[in-house]
Amino acid sequence: MRLAREDLFWRIEPLLSMVERPSRYLNHEWGAVEEQPGPFHVCVMYPDVYDVGLPNLGLAILYDELNRLDGISCERAYLPWIDMSALMRERNIPLLSLESSSPVASFDIVGITLAHELVCTNIVEVLDLSGITLRADERDEDEPFVVAGGPSVWNAEPVAPMFDAMLLGDGEHALALISECVRDGRAQGLARVDILRRLAKLPGVYVPSLYDVVVDQTSTRWGYAVPKEGESVPEVVYKHCIEHLSDTEPVAQRIVPYLTVVQDRLTVEVLRGCARGCRFCQAGMTYRPVRERPKDQIIEAVNRGLQTSGYDECCLSSLSTTDHSQCADVLHELYAELGEKGVRVSIPSQRLDSFGVDMASAARSSRKTGLTFAPEAGSQRLRDVINKNVTDQNMDEAARNAFENGYRRMKLYFMMGLPTETDEDLRGIARMAERVAQIGREVCGPRSRVTVSISVAVFVPKCQTPFQWEGQLPLEETHRRQHVMLEAATDRAVRISYHDAETSLIEGVLSKMGRTGFDLVLAAWKNGCRFDAWTDQFDFDRWNDAARGIGLDLEDIACERFDLDARLPWDHVSPGVSKGFLQREWRRAVDEQTTKDCTMNSCTGCGVCQTLRVSNDLAGERQ
Repeated sequence: MRLAREDLFWRIEPLLSMVERPSRYLNHEWGAVEEQPGPFHVCVMYPDVYDVGLPNLGLAILYDELNRLDGISCERAYLPWIDMSALMRERNIPLLSLESSSPVASFDIVGITLAHELVCTNIVEVLDLSGITLRADERDEDEPFVVAGGPSVWNAEPVAPMFDAMLLGDGEHALALISECVRDGRAQGLARVDILRRLAKLPGVYVPSLYDVVVDQTSTRWGYAVPKEGESVPEVVYKHCIEHLSDTEPVAQRIVPYLTVVQDRLTVEVLRGCARGCRFCQAGMTYRPVRERPKDQIIEAVNRGLQTSGYDECCLSSLSTTDHSQCADVLHELYAELGEKGVRVSIPSQRLDSFGVDMASAARSSRKTGLTFAPEAGSQRLRDVINKNVTDQNMDEAARNAFENGYRRMKLYFMMGLPTETDEDLRGIARMAERVAQIGREVCGPRSRVTVSISVAVFVPKCQTPFQWEGQLPLEETHRRQHVMLEAATDRAVRISYHDAETSLIEGVLSKMGRTGFDLVLAAWKNGCRFDAWTDQFDFDRWNDAARGIGLDLEDIACERFDLDARLPWDHVSPGVSKGFLQREWRRAVDEQTTKDCTMNSCTGCGVCQTLRVSNDLAGERQ
């Protein structure tokens, strides 16, 4: 049953003195939008605490976009931390929105961001705390429509039973169409299922309840989804794609929080998509084609955003910012304008092969915090396997350029457990880091405080990538390889950290499973699993017990390899990259052959432009 819209802040106000960081639950931040006039209400939800969710650019874009529309009011909600959740349950207080303190269950639409696989149990917690019926097919006619979107929607089958609809691809404009469809359908008195059928006709909208799961000899054990008999829905749902990023609002992030949050700075998205073609990278496949924002629009957006927010740092965000055809010009101009004002302009990660002297000079306002590069693998052979088209020479030149321009700290990202990896590849990680440290001492002097930090993640095969058929490393082998890498590092200037193997295993399990994976998610939540992305909250034993209780083995699931011709649990949704292209890239990986970037060379035949009728949209010529 749908709850009434009313301001219930008076119910949580007495709890604020009893919880950690009470400002997580306050409204009226600078830049927030008060309730808009109009009868239709949308709540966009990030299923983690406020400190993590507020900086999320995707949520900010949707919030800004919807509140520009007449007759639609959009508010935000976040998952309360465990102390507040416990108090709310004790006092029977439902989850509330931030702006009006209305019950989340009183909204017409609740949109939840699937940021990564480890938020699955948080989504169960969100719906349960809200009082919204957990399974979409059991909801009353007047309950909210629960919609998913975000970077991990490409295999959302393990949480699909909780969602009325899922939005694939770019959310701008698409969520507005979804909102208008639900609003108009309810105004016409349509039944819930008929509104769902209308939603399924919108570009990029997948309605799980209109599909059945089939398991046969052509599939994996998790089956594949097909339209239900009699339902006129597409066999494959392709993503919604915005053709020109310049047509969107460049300053979507307007809210200034009361407390320090992660990534506490202004963020401006400078481009969307990446055509580098790294074979492990889901985002690189699912966000195609490449669309750049023009230089003048970026500079205007940064200045306007800083003026309205008061931040002293701006991040130029994208999957690969230094690939932007005008990146060096943008950085030079921003530094000239903002350097004397004490404003720092940062870029999240730099490409080794594009970080020359000019880029090092342009990015010099980041010297206090250092530079970040992602070689991903410790040998050229393995970098060819994963299509990371950078060389040892690129790394050495980038390091020398950085140290000569005043940097003293460098962070390098790698992965372990990549297909065909050997112990020699792992030792290569330590050797590369030590070589970078040595270059730093050569340039800066033997007594300089040069440090090189390396962070090593466990490779998790992701859907919609050329490695989606691959298996993950067993826990024991992951621990062994971590030890091999640590033993190889002897330079005191090199600091090594690595991801937790057990957490990565759960991520791999949820990346692999089909719709029956919801049984595991629900069992884990009932076992007390939530906030699994938080190191101090993650409990592998609870996940293991949940799996055993329903007859599953976590390692068996994560380590399973799929046949290259099998029908996969996610084949019914597509970012436009063809399965044939992914199969071809898998074969090229095995043969250690690389594939070029189509923004700098000819078309590679991924199929995105032809299928979605879009193309790369560059602001200038890439080199």
